[in-house]
Amino acid sequence: MKEFSSTTSSRWQAIKRAAQFIAPYRRQVIYSLVALSFTATITLSIGQGIRLLIDQGFATQSTELLSQYVLIFLGLVIALAVGTFTRYYWVTWLGERVIADIRRQVFNHLIHLHPGFFEANRSLEIQSRLTADMTLLQTVIGSSVSFALRNLIMLLGGIVWLFITNAKLTALVTVSVPLVVIPILVYGRRVRHLSRQSQDKIAAVGAFVGEILGQIKTVQAYNHQFIDQQQFHTQVEDAFAIAKQRTTQRALLITIVILLVMGAVGLMLWVGGMDVIQGRISAGELAAFVFYSVIVGSAVASISEVIGELQRAAGAAERTMELLDATNLIQSPPDPHPLPNVAGNIFLNQVCFAYPSRLETLAINHLTLTIRAGETLALVGPSGAGKSTVFDLLLRFFDCQSGSIQLEGIDIRDLDLMALRRCFALVSQNPVLFHGSIRDNLRYGRPDATDAEIATAAEAAYAHDFISKLPQGYHTLLGDTGLGLSGGQKQRLAIARAILTDAPILLLDEATSALDAYSEHWVQQALQQLMQNRTTLVIAHRLATVQSADRIAVLDHGGLDALGTHAQLLHSSPLYAQLAALQFQSMDD
Repeated sequence: MKEFSSTTSSRWQAIKRAAQFIAPYRRQVIYSLVALSFTATITLSIGQGIRLLIDQGFATQSTELLSQYVLIFLGLVIALAVGTFTRYYWVTWLGERVIADIRRQVFNHLIHLHPGFFEANRSLEIQSRLTADMTLLQTVIGSSVSFALRNLIMLLGGIVWLFITNAKLTALVTVSVPLVVIPILVYGRRVRHLSRQSQDKIAAVGAFVGEILGQIKTVQAYNHQFIDQQQFHTQVEDAFAIAKQRTTQRALLITIVILLVMGAVGLMLWVGGMDVIQGRISAGELAAFVFYSVIVGSAVASISEVIGELQRAAGAAERTMELLDATNLIQSPPDPHPLPNVAGNIFLNQVCFAYPSRLETLAINHLTLTIRAGETLALVGPSGAGKSTVFDLLLRFFDCQSGSIQLEGIDIRDLDLMALRRCFALVSQNPVLFHGSIRDNLRYGRPDATDAEIATAAEAAYAHDFISKLPQGYHTLLGDTGLGLSGGQKQRLAIARAILTDAPILLLDEATSALDAYSEHWVQQALQQLMQNRTTLVIAHRLATVQSADRIAVLDHGGLDALGTHAQLLHSSPLYAQLAALQFQSMDD
């Protein structure tokens, strides 16, 4: 992401912050630790069971003692099974619960971030962080950490029992410990760096897939499949190359650890075997020593492998915390001004604004404009004149760099953000519909609306008839972006949603430009219903749709070129007259 950087200190700081999500579940952590310690203790006790079986069972050739020690051994196994079940349940529960909390908090933060953040950062990559990275963290919290702690206990306990069993043989085993630590430190740093690179590559792959599949009609219409296949192949291979490097480094680390540890065990077996032959230790002691040596060796190898997982989790935690640290530039003031009764009086006073990605170019340039309550004001002008930017500023998707926008005489930056946006209903050129039922989409702006109110709004938007003819009526499920509906039907649903929202100010972003004549007729009828008793701002590209507006504001290069009625502007504004001549002439042709 463009706004973020990666350092070792920030990575481990991210892990520390992620670990704070575990704090509310101390009781479950204690359950997990008790079960973990219990299973580790039982496992270590099995070594003594093996010693007793050999020295007191086999060596004495007593069937009674053999049966007794076998029962003890089986009891330990049953206790181990019960402890393992308990440990697995609570550790897995903890991982799932913590990741659910992190995922929820990240989403809660993201959904309030200013739209500019999502222009600077790909939404599909953010989505990958909420899915792939969260899955990795869940695995680590719900499995790897527990595994590492268990093996650490086994390592320490195994070393203690090694010294108790035979100090001379233990010295041989411990020689390998420094030799194991060195490759862990050397290769661990490489694995950590490659893990972050791998996660970034995978996120890019996910973002590419989402973008292509989301625009599949355009892809196929331009026969772009093979080019996209090649691009996807390149990205997948890049991700694979990084993953292969990471895997090679981890495999080398594990291999070196196993060779060193098991080499020491082999040396120990030779020395111990000689002691058994010469009668200095019993066969049971040697067997117990071998058991503890294997435990220590496998624990070291397992810990080295888990370190790789923890390093990958460090990268995932860092990427997740980066999302939580993203600054929201558009927020409500600490002490918002109470919102008066809103009639729709708006005043733009010397407003200047440039988009963050294009600061050198003013999208709005010293714009002063008064919008009277109850009037219909059309915004016209060439592409890039700043019409849509005015809507963005009114809704506080962005804040102007200078000047002010006032609603009922109050600077909108002094108002509660959600209260401000409740004053507006937006109908865009490309209506946004969500996956779900028609009913859910209509009540999106008013979740408490009753079925009767929903039907009334749909009737006012001339949408009730076609909705009633659908298989499940208002409960008909829509595909993504309203897949399966015509453009006119989508637009009428968006208008019904705006009617149901019942906001005092209506923002229409050329709601009929993409429709055929039949659909446009019904949408225009619906808009007339919607515009009644509301302050309405209309972005118009086709001047024929706004000739009846109370006033028309002509924008050019972010500034106000002219203001008046259609008839007035034909004489007073050369730009408007030129636009009108071009459009009406093409219509006559």
